[in-house]
Amino acid sequence: MVIRRTETGDFPRVMEIYAGARAFMAEHGNPRQWGATNWPPADLILRDIELGKSFVCADGDRILAVFYFDAGRRIEPCYAEISEGAWVGDDVYGVVHRIASAEKGAGSFCINWAYERCGHLRMDTHPDNYVMRNLLGKLGFVRTGIIHVEEDDDPRIAYEKV
Repeated sequence: MVIRRTETGDFPRVMEIYAGARAFMAEHGNPRQWGATNWPPADLILRDIELGKSFVCADGDRILAVFYFDAGRRIEPCYAEISEGAWVGDDVYGVVHRIASAEKGAGSFCINWAYERCGHLRMDTHPDNYVMRNLLGKLGFVRTGIIHVEEDDDPRIAYEKV
C-alpha cells in the first residue's frame, strides 16, 4: 500500500468509499455521524483535493481509503476549545479528518502514515463510532476530552498521540 495525494480523477471512487463508510457506520450503531447530513459533501472533498490535503491509500490502481491530512500550529479551529480534558501540548500537530476505508487495515495504514509525518497527531470521532474509537486506542491514541464541530450539535471525543 502507498499513500499519495488525491487526484481529481479519483473523485468518483473517493465518493464511493464515503458512501460505503456511511452505510458501514449506520450498520454498526453510528448512523448520525455522517449519515444525517450525507457527510462529507462533494464540494468539500473537491476543495480538499484542490488544496492538496486529500490523500488516498492505494494498492496498485485500486484506491482502498481516503482521508484529509494537514499539519501545523493551531490548524484546526474546533480544537481551540476542549472540555473534560486538555490537549497534551500546543506545538505543531497533524490532524486526520474524513477518513474512510474500503478494506480492512487501510485505515490503520493511513493514520500511521500521518503520524510518521509529524509525530503529534490529533483526531476526533463521534461517541457512537466504536469502530474508530477502538482503532485509535489500538494505535496508541489517548482520549483527551470533548470538542464540538460546526457540522452538527453532537459532541466529538478528542484523541491525541504524541
